[in-house]
Amino acid sequence: MRSVRPRDRGFVTAELAAAMPAVVAVLAMAVWAVGTMGLKVRSVDAANSAALAAARGEDARAVAAAYLPDGATVSVSTEGDLVRAEVTVASRPLGPLAPPVTVESDATAAVEPGVLE
Repeated sequence: MRSVRPRDRGFVTAELAAAMPAVVAVLAMAVWAVGTMGLKVRSVDAANSAALAAARGEDARAVAAAYLPDGATVSVSTEGDLVRAEVTVASRPLGPLAPPVTVESDATAAVEPGVLE
């Protein structure tokens, strides 16, 4: 069995203290990534709902409101027999600690017969 020499005491504590900022940074990036992906999923759902609602002649923004993250914008355009919905939202899951990232999603749907007539 190996004995611990007095000069080696506290060595693990020093290594842990040196590694903690890196561990905290990795955890913060993981939280940021999960939060941003959650916003992406919600914006995709909102864009799909808005495009389908507009294709049926309904109010696209009202239908997409259930899925929209806070601060999101929805734009709907019609090009021929296709409806396109775009959702844009700024992601800041860590608040002012990380720079904002703009998350954009779009969806298209064919206009239902008789809607644009």
